[in-house]
Amino acid sequence: MSDVQPDGPGTPDGPGTPDGPVGPHEPDGPGSPPVGPDDGARDGSGSGERDGHTRPQTPAQPQPPSALSERDLAVLAMERRGWSGSGTKERAIREQLDMSPTRYYQLLNALLDDPRALAHDPVTVNRLRRRREAQRARR
Repeated sequence: MSDVQPDGPGTPDGPGTPDGPVGPHEPDGPGSPPVGPDDGARDGSGSGERDGHTRPQTPAQPQPPSALSERDLAVLAMERRGWSGSGTKERAIREQLDMSPTRYYQLLNALLDDPRALAHDPVTVNRLRRRREAQRARR
């Protein structure tokens, strides 16, 4: 047999109560942090499973405090499309976004430098950045 006794009233680990010791070192004691939804995985797997439910994994980097505006999202969506004719895109910009092509390209250029746009649509933003750099190199 072992000389180790469970925590309880009169043990050297603390004063205790009839239900066991109470203190900040206990997970359910008054000084313990509140248990949140992320505290479900106790097996060390980090899967986030609790009661048979899985939680989506959170991204490694924190999200920016503000999201892109609807207008910014519409500009990026317009750039994802393929355009057959030269005037087709300009007409769509005027009709769908209700702005001039000049204003559209000003907004687009600013979006290419916005990390939120890169996080939202990295393929489109990187493609447009490469095209912009190639144009600057030709000048």
